[in-house]
Amino acid sequence: MDRIVGIDYGSARVGLAQSDPLGVFASPLETVPTAKIIEYLQKYAASETITRFVVGWPTNMDGAPSEAAKDVEVFLKRLEKAFPGIPVTLEDERFTSVLAHRVMIDGGMKASDRRDKASVDKISAAIILQSYMDRTSGSVASFDPSAVPDTLSRKAGGKGKRKK
Repeated sequence: MDRIVGIDYGSARVGLAQSDPLGVFASPLETVPTAKIIEYLQKYAASETITRFVVGWPTNMDGAPSEAAKDVEVFLKRLEKAFPGIPVTLEDERFTSVLAHRVMIDGGMKASDRRDKASVDKISAAIILQSYMDRTSGSVASFDPSAVPDTLSRKAGGKGKRKK
């Protein structure tokens, strides 16, 4: 199945995410030691068709590349050498770690589990990938409450209270 792979590259670990086959939703995949990332992606590519890599691009608040961008540039060369036919897109990764922590809190994850940096990395990769897919799809899925039929709304049954 066709997949887009999101990558949150770090000097110690790399967070990975994958798209669904339709390229609509991103989900965390794995966190891999940096030294083994190309090998992991080659094994992944043996079972899934990778149509694109979306790599988080570290930038400062002013939009200029941060110090970590140098490490990402080295990784990009390795990635393009290992997968010459697969396009690579850079996606701004500012605030993804903060957003990942917020997702974990909102999802009810225990504080002890939120300290696991591997979880933060793969959730960050999913945020990077979802950001790319939302930006390039031309529309972002949203909920329209007026689309809910009256039979499903609380108003249809009266005051919304359950019968005793």
